[in-house]
Amino acid sequence: MAAASSFTAAAKFLAPVSARSAGDYKPPLPLPASASLRPGRKPAPRLRTALAVSSDVLPGNKAAPAAAAHSAVTREEALELYEDMVLGRIFEDMCAQMYYRGKMFGFVHLYNGQEAVSTGFIKLLNQADCVVSTYRDHVHALSKGVPARSVMAELFGKATGCCRGQGGSMHMFSEPHNLLGGFAFIGEGIPVATGAAFAAKYRHEVLKQSSPDGLDVTLAFFGDGTCNNGQFFECLNMAQLWKLPIVFVVENNLWAIGMSHLRATSDPEIYKKGPAFGMPGVHVDGMDVLKVREVAKEAIERARRGEGPTLVECETYRFRGHSLADPDELRKPDEKSHYAARDPITALKKYIIEQNLATESELKSIEKKIDDVVEEAVEFADASPLPPRSQLLENVFSDPKGFGIGPDGKYRCEDPLFTQGTAQV
Repeated sequence: MAAASSFTAAAKFLAPVSARSAGDYKPPLPLPASASLRPGRKPAPRLRTALAVSSDVLPGNKAAPAAAAHSAVTREEALELYEDMVLGRIFEDMCAQMYYRGKMFGFVHLYNGQEAVSTGFIKLLNQADCVVSTYRDHVHALSKGVPARSVMAELFGKATGCCRGQGGSMHMFSEPHNLLGGFAFIGEGIPVATGAAFAAKYRHEVLKQSSPDGLDVTLAFFGDGTCNNGQFFECLNMAQLWKLPIVFVVENNLWAIGMSHLRATSDPEIYKKGPAFGMPGVHVDGMDVLKVREVAKEAIERARRGEGPTLVECETYRFRGHSLADPDELRKPDEKSHYAARDPITALKKYIIEQNLATESELKSIEKKIDDVVEEAVEFADASPLPPRSQLLENVFSDPKGFGIGPDGKYRCEDPLFTQGTAQV
């Protein structure tokens, strides 16, 4: 009894503090009766419906975030957004076909349904700005300007790929486009992105190599499953401590492979982790490119001015995957179709036509152009040569002499006896 009364007293004492710090906190809804819980385990709160745009939740912001209206876009901007999103979708659809035809090997992680995030953020960047991606990196590369033929050739493992066939699906990289890589392990790219942002600030403040627009900005993309990893928190701390020009972009499709985000995270509202480190946290509907673009513009400009990082949570639905607010709702087609019906490309197309920014036939011509681009990319990749054996040990060691290169100055792998006793290379 004494313990129970003490707990009650403590709860009464802490309640006002929680109310002040949570801002728009709502009591969690109970899980359905069908949900199985371990004895003594508290039900995970449901993730609330994505707001249009949530304001940051820095300390002192007691008001609930309000949805913001679309910012206006010009005809040229709207068509650029539409073309980039269509390119991402058609490219990934083609990747699925080529994978099942045996043209690609290893893992191939598609991006269908999340195009609004890639396009909404990356199309606002300058050439000198950097992008660090995940294993779902094809569309990020396309949005940053890497040619479709270079990305497709890389997926085919050909020498004409952006990594000369050595990276494959999960490791896209392009120095000319400042795409600093896709990373297979979750969270692996966040420290790289933080380092790139530090380098940008060092160039600006120490070397005085500033651009007219201000600091070069880095975008770090990662998923909801990453947000419980140590390097995520460490890099948030470093970025805010040094006011680095970086935007942390969480593509939250509510599933980390087969694990529900709600069952793996004590507080599923990821954007609220930003204010814990003193930076703004923003929650946006990741299925609406105009809302994503609005948030991205403010976060990127803030970083470019030297005001530090922002954590942006984009709630998305990745097609051909499961992404529902509750795992027990997977058997309900109407719930599943709630997200699938909100195709970001269809929504943008409707907006463009309703706002008289372009006609149906103009959008059809864009789709036809992209079809041709992707078809040409496949033909180019298929006809490209495989990497030569001499490339086998390149990019493995910073200085391969003594291992990769023999006394005669040639790569050891060119020696006919190099692979003797091993599987044919």
